[in-house]
Amino acid sequence: MPYSDRRAPTDDELLQAGYRYSIALTHHPEDAEDLAQEAWLNLSRHYGRLESRAILFTTIRNLFIDQSRRRKVVHFESLDKPETPKLPTSEAKEPGVKGDLDRLLAFLRPNEREMLFLHYHQGHTAEEISRMMSQPRGTVLSLIHRAIGKLRGAAASESASSACN
Repeated sequence: MPYSDRRAPTDDELLQAGYRYSIALTHHPEDAEDLAQEAWLNLSRHYGRLESRAILFTTIRNLFIDQSRRRKVVHFESLDKPETPKLPTSEAKEPGVKGDLDRLLAFLRPNEREMLFLHYHQGHTAEEISRMMSQPRGTVLSLIHRAIGKLRGAAASESASSACN
């Protein structure tokens, strides 16, 4: 379908897309709600009505970065020898694949979750993500590759530990 034939997304669709993007960044439902709501409120005050996801995603990302800087959360990752992942314990209220996936995604850094979300959930190519994030394409590909590797390693160590019990 040509771009000109696409209908403008509804407010509900935009807000839901913003919430899903916020979840990918924060990995906490309450923080994601706050982030999406704050971005929506700021944009509504400034523009009146939103017409695209691009400006919403950019605003959410900028707010997330600002909040992270305020908390002074710094993640250092050794490039010499990767550590064995330590997975959070599973909660009984989230059995099955969703609970397992949430625990594995909690192991990733926010920028790795963001790249996976944009690539696999939103369907963007590495080139599109690199333009959106103002990062080289190689960096985007590297983050996606590392995130997948971490998820595989974490899943393998979890399955090995559950086989021993």
